[in-house]
Amino acid sequence: MSTVAFHTLGCKVNSYETEAIWQLFKADGYERVDFEQDEADVYVINTCTVTNTGDKKSRQVIRRAIRRNPDAIVAVTGCYAQTSPSEIAQIPGVDIIVGTQGREKLIEYVDQIRLERTPINAVGNIMKARDFEELDVPNFTDRTRASLKIQEGCNNFCTFCIIPWARGLMRSRQPESVVEQAKKLVEAGYLEIVLTGIHTGGYGEDLEDYNLAKLLLDLHQVEGLKRIRISSIEASQITDEVIQVINDSDRVVRHLHVPLQAGHDEVLKRMRRKYTTAEFYERMVKVREALPGVALTTDVIVGFPGETEEQFEQGYAFMQKIGFAEMHVFPYSMRTGTPAARMTDQVPEEIKHERVAKLLELNKELQMAYSQQFVGDVLEVIPERPFKDAPDSGLLMGYSDNYLNVVFAGDESMIGKICKVRLDGPGTDYCQGTFVRVLEQEQLPLLKERAI
Repeated sequence: MSTVAFHTLGCKVNSYETEAIWQLFKADGYERVDFEQDEADVYVINTCTVTNTGDKKSRQVIRRAIRRNPDAIVAVTGCYAQTSPSEIAQIPGVDIIVGTQGREKLIEYVDQIRLERTPINAVGNIMKARDFEELDVPNFTDRTRASLKIQEGCNNFCTFCIIPWARGLMRSRQPESVVEQAKKLVEAGYLEIVLTGIHTGGYGEDLEDYNLAKLLLDLHQVEGLKRIRISSIEASQITDEVIQVINDSDRVVRHLHVPLQAGHDEVLKRMRRKYTTAEFYERMVKVREALPGVALTTDVIVGFPGETEEQFEQGYAFMQKIGFAEMHVFPYSMRTGTPAARMTDQVPEEIKHERVAKLLELNKELQMAYSQQFVGDVLEVIPERPFKDAPDSGLLMGYSDNYLNVVFAGDESMIGKICKVRLDGPGTDYCQGTFVRVLEQEQLPLLKERAI
Protein backbone atom coordinates (compact mmCIF):
# COMPACT_ATOMS: atom_id res chain seq x y z
CA MET A 1 0.00 0.00 0.00
CA SER A 2 1.35 3.45 -0.92
CA THR A 3 1.78 5.98 1.86
CA VAL A 4 1.23 9.74 1.94
CA ALA A 5 2.28 12.37 4.49
CA PHE A 6 0.98 15.92 4.80
CA HIS A 7 2.37 19.13 6.24
CA THR A 8 0.13 22.19 6.52
CA LEU A 9 1.37 25.74 7.03
CA GLY A 10 -0.82 28.75 7.70
CA CYS A 11 -4.51 29.19 8.30
CA LYS A 12 -7.52 27.05 9.17
CA VAL A 13 -8.67 27.07 5.55
CA ASN A 14 -5.39 25.39 4.61
CA SER A 15 -5.95 22.77 7.33
CA TYR A 16 -9.42 22.12 5.91
CA GLU A 17 -8.05 21.77 2.39
CA THR A 18 -5.31 19.37 3.51
CA GLU A 19 -8.01 17.16 5.03
CA ALA A 20 -9.92 17.37 1.74
CA ILE A 21 -6.82 16.40 -0.28
CA TRP A 22 -6.30 13.47 2.11
CA GLN A 23 -9.80 12.24 1.17
CA LEU A 24 -8.65 12.02 -2.47
CA PHE A 25 -5.64 9.89 -1.50
CA LYS A 26 -7.70 7.79 0.90
CA ALA A 27 -10.21 6.99 -1.86
CA ASP A 28 -7.26 5.91 -4.01
CA GLY A 29 -6.13 3.39 -1.38
CA TYR A 30 -3.32 5.32 0.30
CA GLU A 31 -2.36 5.03 3.95
CA ARG A 32 -1.64 8.27 5.82
CA VAL A 33 1.61 8.42 7.80
CA ASP A 34 3.18 11.02 10.05
CA PHE A 35 5.20 13.70 8.24
CA GLU A 36 7.82 13.96 10.98
CA GLN A 37 8.11 10.30 12.04
CA ASP A 38 7.70 8.19 8.93
CA GLU A 39 9.13 7.87 5.46
CA ALA A 40 6.36 8.33 2.90
CA ASP A 41 6.00 7.52 -0.81
CA VAL A 42 4.26 10.85 -1.43
CA TYR A 43 4.65 14.13 0.48
CA VAL A 44 2.05 16.89 0.13
CA ILE A 45 3.07 20.30 1.50
CA ASN A 46 0.24 22.83 1.75
CA THR A 47 1.99 26.20 1.84
CA CYS A 48 1.31 29.69 3.18
CA THR A 49 2.35 33.06 1.79
CA VAL A 50 0.58 35.52 4.09
CA THR A 51 3.98 36.83 5.30
CA ASN A 52 7.53 36.63 3.94
CA THR A 53 8.20 34.24 6.84
CA GLY A 54 5.41 31.99 5.50
CA ASP A 55 7.33 31.67 2.22
CA LYS A 56 10.56 30.87 4.02
CA LYS A 57 8.96 28.25 6.30
CA SER A 58 7.26 26.67 3.27
CA ARG A 59 10.65 26.30 1.51
CA GLN A 60 12.20 24.76 4.64
CA VAL A 61 9.43 22.15 4.94
CA ILE A 62 9.68 21.26 1.23
CA ARG A 63 13.44 20.66 1.60
CA ARG A 64 12.85 18.61 4.76
CA ALA A 65 10.50 16.28 2.90
CA ILE A 66 12.97 15.82 0.04
CA ARG A 67 15.80 15.04 2.50
CA ARG A 68 13.65 12.53 4.38
CA ASN A 69 13.01 10.43 1.28
CA PRO A 70 14.79 11.60 -1.90
CA ASP A 71 12.85 9.00 -3.93
CA ALA A 72 9.42 10.21 -2.75
CA ILE A 73 7.04 12.16 -4.96
CA VAL A 74 6.84 15.69 -3.57
CA ALA A 75 3.72 17.76 -4.31
CA VAL A 76 3.51 21.42 -3.26
CA THR A 77 0.15 23.19 -3.12
CA GLY A 78 -1.44 26.22 -1.43
CA CYS A 79 -0.87 29.97 -1.46
CA TYR A 80 2.92 30.13 -1.83
CA ALA A 81 2.68 27.58 -4.67
CA GLN A 82 0.08 29.83 -6.31
CA THR A 83 2.05 33.09 -6.05
CA SER A 84 5.62 31.82 -6.57
CA PRO A 85 5.59 28.56 -8.58
CA SER A 86 8.90 29.40 -10.29
CA GLU A 87 10.69 29.76 -6.92
CA ILE A 88 9.41 26.33 -5.87
CA ALA A 89 10.30 24.80 -9.26
CA GLN A 90 13.94 25.74 -8.58
CA ILE A 91 14.06 23.42 -5.54
CA PRO A 92 15.51 20.12 -6.81
CA GLY A 93 13.23 17.23 -5.90
CA VAL A 94 9.84 18.97 -6.27
CA ASP A 95 7.68 16.95 -8.67
CA ILE A 96 4.28 18.63 -8.66
CA ILE A 97 3.25 22.25 -8.11
CA VAL A 98 -0.46 23.02 -7.96
CA GLY A 99 -1.80 26.29 -6.55
CA THR A 100 -5.13 26.98 -4.87
CA GLN A 101 -7.35 25.45 -7.55
CA GLY A 102 -7.45 22.26 -9.62
CA ARG A 103 -6.34 20.09 -6.72
CA GLU A 104 -8.86 17.38 -7.52
CA LYS A 105 -6.32 16.30 -10.18
CA LEU A 106 -3.53 15.62 -7.68
CA ILE A 107 -3.83 11.83 -7.82
CA GLU A 108 -3.72 12.01 -11.62
CA TYR A 109 -0.49 14.05 -11.41
CA VAL A 110 1.06 11.60 -8.92
CA ASP A 111 0.26 8.67 -11.25
CA GLN A 112 1.78 10.61 -14.16
CA ILE A 113 5.01 11.19 -12.17
CA ARG A 114 5.21 7.47 -11.36
CA LEU A 115 5.23 6.73 -15.09
CA GLU A 116 7.51 9.54 -16.14
CA ARG A 117 9.55 11.63 -13.70
CA THR A 118 9.01 15.00 -15.40
CA PRO A 119 8.04 17.83 -13.02
CA ILE A 120 4.49 19.13 -13.39
CA ASN A 121 3.63 22.80 -12.86
CA ALA A 122 -0.17 22.99 -12.88
CA VAL A 123 -0.49 26.54 -11.49
CA GLY A 124 -3.00 28.60 -13.48
CA ASN A 125 -4.06 32.25 -13.37
CA ILE A 126 -6.10 32.42 -10.16
CA MET A 127 -7.57 35.81 -11.09
CA LYS A 128 -9.48 34.11 -13.90
CA ALA A 129 -10.97 31.43 -11.63
CA ARG A 130 -14.73 31.84 -11.39
CA ASP A 131 -15.83 28.48 -9.97
CA PHE A 132 -15.64 27.26 -6.39
CA GLU A 133 -13.29 24.28 -6.07
CA GLU A 134 -15.45 21.58 -4.48
CA LEU A 135 -13.26 19.61 -2.09
CA ASP A 136 -15.08 18.05 0.83
CA VAL A 137 -14.17 16.69 4.21
CA PRO A 138 -16.63 14.07 5.48
CA ASN A 139 -14.99 13.69 8.88
CA PHE A 140 -12.42 15.49 10.99
CA THR A 141 -9.86 13.81 13.20
CA ASP A 142 -10.77 14.10 16.92
CA ARG A 143 -13.17 16.95 16.41
CA THR A 144 -16.70 17.63 17.53
CA ARG A 145 -16.94 20.69 15.29
CA ALA A 146 -16.90 20.22 11.53
CA SER A 147 -15.70 22.93 9.17
CA LEU A 148 -17.60 23.54 5.97
CA LYS A 149 -15.93 25.76 3.39
CA ILE A 150 -18.54 27.93 1.70
CA GLN A 151 -16.48 30.41 -0.30
CA GLU A 152 -13.06 31.13 -1.76
CA GLY A 153 -11.13 34.30 -2.59
CA CYS A 154 -11.46 37.96 -1.63
CA ASN A 155 -12.17 41.21 -3.48
CA ASN A 156 -10.97 43.59 -0.76
CA PHE A 157 -7.30 44.16 -1.63
CA CYS A 158 -6.32 45.52 1.80
CA THR A 159 -2.92 47.19 1.47
CA PHE A 160 -1.16 44.74 3.83
CA CYS A 161 -2.54 41.58 2.23
CA ILE A 162 -1.37 39.29 -0.58
CA ILE A 163 -4.35 36.91 -0.30
CA PRO A 164 -6.39 38.02 -3.37
CA TRP A 165 -3.31 37.22 -5.49
CA ALA A 166 -3.01 33.81 -3.84
CA ARG A 167 -6.69 32.91 -3.68
CA GLY A 168 -8.28 34.90 -6.48
CA LEU A 169 -11.53 36.83 -6.41
CA MET A 170 -14.62 36.02 -4.38
CA ARG A 171 -16.30 32.72 -5.40
CA SER A 172 -19.25 31.29 -3.47
CA ARG A 173 -20.17 27.65 -3.26
CA GLN A 174 -23.66 26.88 -4.61
CA PRO A 175 -26.23 26.94 -1.75
CA GLU A 176 -27.61 23.45 -2.59
CA SER A 177 -24.09 22.06 -2.37
CA VAL A 178 -23.50 23.71 1.04
CA VAL A 179 -26.77 22.33 2.45
CA GLU A 180 -26.05 18.87 1.01
CA GLN A 181 -22.62 18.80 2.65
CA ALA A 182 -24.09 20.06 5.97
CA LYS A 183 -26.52 17.11 5.91
CA LYS A 184 -23.65 14.67 5.35
CA LEU A 185 -21.69 16.15 8.27
CA VAL A 186 -24.71 15.86 10.58
CA GLU A 187 -25.18 12.24 9.44
CA ALA A 188 -21.50 11.66 10.33
CA GLY A 189 -22.35 12.75 13.90
CA TYR A 190 -21.34 16.43 14.03
CA LEU A 191 -23.58 18.71 16.07
CA GLU A 192 -21.73 21.94 15.19
CA ILE A 193 -20.71 23.25 11.80
CA VAL A 194 -18.27 26.14 11.35
CA LEU A 195 -18.84 28.00 8.09
CA THR A 196 -15.41 28.83 6.81
CA GLY A 197 -13.68 30.49 3.87
CA ILE A 198 -11.15 33.14 2.96
CA HIS A 199 -13.72 35.92 3.29
CA THR A 200 -16.64 33.96 4.77
CA GLY A 201 -18.98 36.88 5.46
CA GLY A 202 -18.87 37.87 1.77
CA TYR A 203 -20.68 34.67 0.83
CA GLY A 204 -23.20 35.23 -1.96
CA GLU A 205 -21.78 38.53 -3.25
CA ASP A 206 -21.23 36.79 -6.59
CA LEU A 207 -24.57 34.93 -6.57
CA GLU A 208 -27.86 36.29 -7.82
CA ASP A 209 -30.33 37.28 -5.10
CA TYR A 210 -28.67 35.10 -2.46
CA ASN A 211 -26.49 35.94 0.53
CA LEU A 212 -25.15 34.74 3.87
CA ALA A 213 -28.42 35.50 5.70
CA LYS A 214 -30.37 33.33 3.24
CA LEU A 215 -27.80 30.53 3.57
CA LEU A 216 -28.13 30.62 7.37
CA LEU A 217 -31.90 30.28 7.00
CA ASP A 218 -31.52 27.35 4.61
CA LEU A 219 -29.14 25.61 7.01
CA HIS A 220 -31.87 25.72 9.67
CA GLN A 221 -33.73 23.16 7.57
CA VAL A 222 -30.94 20.61 8.15
CA GLU A 223 -32.36 18.22 10.70
CA GLY A 224 -30.05 17.41 13.60
CA LEU A 225 -27.76 20.43 13.13
CA LYS A 226 -27.52 22.06 16.55
CA ARG A 227 -24.97 24.82 16.17
CA ILE A 228 -23.91 27.06 13.31
CA ARG A 229 -20.77 29.15 13.80
CA ILE A 230 -19.47 31.72 11.30
CA SER A 231 -15.66 31.56 11.28
CA SER A 232 -15.18 35.25 10.45
CA ILE A 233 -17.28 38.17 9.22
CA GLU A 234 -16.43 41.79 8.40
CA ALA A 235 -18.31 44.52 10.25
CA SER A 236 -19.73 45.78 6.94
CA GLN A 237 -21.10 42.27 6.23
CA ILE A 238 -23.11 42.13 9.44
CA THR A 239 -26.18 43.47 7.67
CA ASP A 240 -29.54 44.08 9.35
CA GLU A 241 -30.73 40.93 7.55
CA VAL A 242 -27.90 38.84 9.08
CA ILE A 243 -28.66 40.34 12.50
CA GLN A 244 -32.37 39.50 12.08
CA VAL A 245 -31.58 35.85 11.27
CA ILE A 246 -29.21 35.58 14.23
CA ASN A 247 -31.81 37.21 16.47
CA ASP A 248 -34.47 34.69 15.39
CA SER A 249 -32.20 31.66 15.60
CA ASP A 250 -31.46 29.21 18.37
CA ARG A 251 -28.71 27.62 16.31
CA VAL A 252 -26.40 30.45 15.29
CA VAL A 253 -24.07 30.57 18.28
CA ARG A 254 -23.37 33.66 20.38
CA HIS A 255 -19.94 34.18 18.90
CA LEU A 256 -18.79 36.35 16.00
CA HIS A 257 -15.20 36.86 14.93
CA VAL A 258 -15.08 40.37 13.45
CA PRO A 259 -11.60 41.52 12.31
CA LEU A 260 -10.99 45.12 13.40
CA GLN A 261 -7.28 45.28 12.36
CA ALA A 262 -6.86 48.83 13.73
CA GLY A 263 -8.78 51.07 16.11
CA HIS A 264 -8.05 54.40 14.41
CA ASP A 265 -9.69 55.81 11.26
CA GLU A 266 -6.45 57.08 9.72
CA VAL A 267 -4.81 53.67 10.03
CA LEU A 268 -7.94 51.91 8.70
CA LYS A 269 -7.89 54.21 5.68
CA ARG A 270 -4.24 53.42 4.93
CA MET A 271 -5.05 49.73 5.28
CA ARG A 272 -7.91 50.24 2.80
CA ARG A 273 -10.42 48.73 5.23
CA LYS A 274 -14.03 49.43 4.30
CA TYR A 275 -15.34 50.96 7.55
CA THR A 276 -14.66 53.66 10.12
CA THR A 277 -14.40 53.03 13.86
CA ALA A 278 -17.83 54.68 14.29
CA GLU A 279 -19.41 52.27 11.78
CA PHE A 280 -17.68 49.30 13.41
CA TYR A 281 -18.91 50.35 16.84
CA GLU A 282 -22.49 50.82 15.62
CA ARG A 283 -22.53 47.26 14.19
CA MET A 284 -21.20 45.80 17.44
CA VAL A 285 -23.95 47.57 19.42
CA LYS A 286 -26.58 46.11 17.04
CA VAL A 287 -25.11 42.60 17.35
CA ARG A 288 -25.17 42.84 21.14
CA GLU A 289 -28.83 43.87 21.07
CA ALA A 290 -29.66 40.81 18.93
CA LEU A 291 -27.43 38.39 20.85
CA PRO A 292 -27.09 39.37 24.51
CA GLY A 293 -23.88 37.95 25.94
CA VAL A 294 -22.34 37.50 22.46
CA ALA A 295 -18.58 36.84 22.35
CA LEU A 296 -17.06 39.33 19.94
CA THR A 297 -13.54 38.25 19.03
CA THR A 298 -11.20 40.07 16.67
CA ASP A 299 -7.83 40.39 14.91
CA VAL A 300 -5.58 43.41 15.37
CA ILE A 301 -2.46 44.40 13.44
CA VAL A 302 -0.05 46.46 15.54
CA GLY A 303 2.52 48.88 14.17
CA PHE A 304 1.10 49.28 10.66
CA PRO A 305 3.26 51.71 8.62
CA GLY A 306 2.67 55.27 9.83
CA GLU A 307 0.88 54.28 13.07
CA THR A 308 1.79 56.99 15.60
CA GLU A 309 1.87 56.55 19.37
CA GLU A 310 -1.28 58.68 19.61
CA GLN A 311 -3.11 56.58 16.99
CA PHE A 312 -2.10 53.42 18.85
CA GLU A 313 -3.33 54.82 22.19
CA GLN A 314 -6.64 55.89 20.65
CA GLY A 315 -6.97 52.41 19.10
CA TYR A 316 -6.26 50.84 22.50
CA ALA A 317 -9.03 52.93 24.08
CA PHE A 318 -11.41 51.96 21.26
CA MET A 319 -10.76 48.23 21.82
CA GLN A 320 -11.33 48.75 25.54
CA LYS A 321 -14.62 50.53 24.80
CA ILE A 322 -15.88 47.67 22.60
CA GLY A 323 -14.84 45.10 25.20
CA PHE A 324 -13.90 42.19 22.94
CA ALA A 325 -14.09 38.70 24.44
CA GLU A 326 -10.71 37.91 22.88
CA MET A 327 -8.21 39.63 20.57
CA HIS A 328 -5.68 37.96 18.28
CA VAL A 329 -2.80 40.43 18.19
CA PHE A 330 -0.17 40.43 15.43
CA PRO A 331 2.76 42.79 14.85
CA TYR A 332 2.61 44.16 11.29
CA SER A 333 4.74 41.95 9.05
CA MET A 334 5.97 43.38 5.76
CA ARG A 335 4.75 41.31 2.81
CA THR A 336 6.66 41.84 -0.46
CA GLY A 337 4.33 42.71 -3.31
CA THR A 338 1.78 44.60 -1.19
CA PRO A 339 1.28 48.41 -1.16
CA ALA A 340 1.98 48.55 2.62
CA ALA A 341 5.45 47.05 2.11
CA ARG A 342 6.29 50.05 -0.09
CA MET A 343 5.13 52.62 2.48
CA THR A 344 8.06 54.64 3.76
CA ASP A 345 7.07 55.22 7.40
CA GLN A 346 7.64 51.67 8.67
CA VAL A 347 7.39 51.34 12.48
CA PRO A 348 10.58 50.07 14.20
CA GLU A 349 10.40 46.45 15.45
CA GLU A 350 11.00 47.32 19.13
CA ILE A 351 8.08 49.81 19.11
CA LYS A 352 5.85 47.14 17.51
CA HIS A 353 6.78 44.65 20.21
CA GLU A 354 6.09 47.17 23.01
CA ARG A 355 2.64 47.85 21.54
CA VAL A 356 1.92 44.14 21.06
CA ALA A 357 2.78 43.52 24.74
CA LYS A 358 0.35 46.28 25.84
CA LEU A 359 -2.47 44.82 23.73
CA LEU A 360 -1.79 41.28 24.98
CA GLU A 361 -2.16 42.60 28.54
CA LEU A 362 -5.41 44.30 27.57
CA ASN A 363 -6.54 41.04 25.96
CA LYS A 364 -6.09 39.19 29.27
CA GLU A 365 -8.15 41.84 31.10
CA LEU A 366 -10.90 41.69 28.46
CA GLN A 367 -11.00 37.86 28.46
CA MET A 368 -11.33 37.84 32.24
CA ALA A 369 -14.02 40.54 32.23
CA TYR A 370 -16.01 38.69 29.55
CA SER A 371 -15.93 35.30 31.29
CA GLN A 372 -16.68 36.95 34.67
CA GLN A 373 -20.17 37.92 33.43
CA PHE A 374 -21.19 34.26 33.18
CA VAL A 375 -20.15 33.01 36.61
CA GLY A 376 -23.12 31.07 38.04
CA ASP A 377 -24.78 30.72 34.63
CA VAL A 378 -25.51 27.31 33.15
CA LEU A 379 -24.04 27.19 29.63
CA GLU A 380 -24.28 24.67 26.81
CA VAL A 381 -20.86 23.10 26.24
CA ILE A 382 -19.82 20.41 23.75
CA PRO A 383 -16.83 18.63 25.34
CA GLU A 384 -14.17 17.94 22.69
CA ARG A 385 -11.46 16.04 24.53
CA PRO A 386 -9.91 15.32 27.94
CA PHE A 387 -8.35 18.42 29.56
CA LYS A 388 -5.05 18.80 27.69
CA ASP A 389 -3.01 19.97 30.73
CA ALA A 390 -4.00 16.83 32.68
CA PRO A 391 -5.46 14.17 30.34
CA ASP A 392 -5.88 11.56 33.11
CA SER A 393 -7.57 13.86 35.61
CA GLY A 394 -11.16 12.96 34.64
CA LEU A 395 -11.62 16.53 33.37
CA LEU A 396 -13.08 17.35 29.95
CA MET A 397 -12.75 20.55 27.94
CA GLY A 398 -14.91 22.10 25.27
CA TYR A 399 -16.46 25.33 24.03
CA SER A 400 -19.71 26.89 25.12
CA ASP A 401 -21.90 28.43 22.42
CA ASN A 402 -20.40 31.82 23.37
CA TYR A 403 -16.86 30.56 22.85
CA LEU A 404 -15.72 30.12 26.44
CA ASN A 405 -13.31 27.21 26.81
CA VAL A 406 -14.73 25.36 29.82
CA VAL A 407 -13.03 22.59 31.82
CA PHE A 408 -15.25 20.36 33.99
CA ALA A 409 -15.33 16.88 35.54
CA GLY A 410 -17.04 14.30 33.35
CA ASP A 411 -16.47 11.03 31.57
CA GLU A 412 -15.40 10.50 27.98
CA SER A 413 -18.84 9.20 26.94
CA MET A 414 -19.96 12.87 27.06
CA ILE A 415 -17.52 13.95 24.33
CA GLY A 416 -19.42 15.30 21.31
CA LYS A 417 -22.70 15.71 23.22
CA ILE A 418 -24.27 18.98 24.31
CA CYS A 419 -23.88 19.28 28.09
CA LYS A 420 -25.31 21.79 30.51
CA VAL A 421 -22.39 23.10 32.58
CA ARG A 422 -22.44 25.72 35.35
CA LEU A 423 -19.58 28.22 35.09
CA ASP A 424 -17.81 28.49 38.45
CA GLY A 425 -14.44 30.10 37.80
CA PRO A 426 -13.68 32.69 35.08
CA GLY A 427 -10.33 32.58 33.31
CA THR A 428 -8.26 33.69 30.34
CA ASP A 429 -7.16 30.40 28.72
CA TYR A 430 -10.02 28.40 30.18
CA CYS A 431 -12.85 28.62 32.71
CA GLN A 432 -13.84 26.07 35.34
CA GLY A 433 -17.30 24.59 35.46
CA THR A 434 -19.50 21.90 37.01
CA PHE A 435 -21.40 19.37 34.90
CA VAL A 436 -25.18 19.58 35.32
CA ARG A 437 -26.64 17.19 32.71
CA VAL A 438 -26.48 16.01 29.11
CA LEU A 439 -29.13 17.58 26.87
CA GLU A 440 -31.38 14.92 25.39
CA GLN A 441 -32.26 14.95 21.70
CA GLU A 442 -35.80 16.35 22.04
CA GLN A 443 -34.60 19.27 24.18
CA LEU A 444 -32.28 20.54 21.47
CA PRO A 445 -32.95 23.90 19.81
CA LEU A 446 -35.12 24.61 16.80
CA LEU A 447 -35.53 27.80 14.83
CA LYS A 448 -37.96 30.20 16.44
CA GLU A 449 -41.22 30.57 14.53
CA ARG A 450 -40.68 34.07 13.16
CA ALA A 451 -37.69 33.18 10.98
CA ILE A 452 -39.31 30.29 9.13
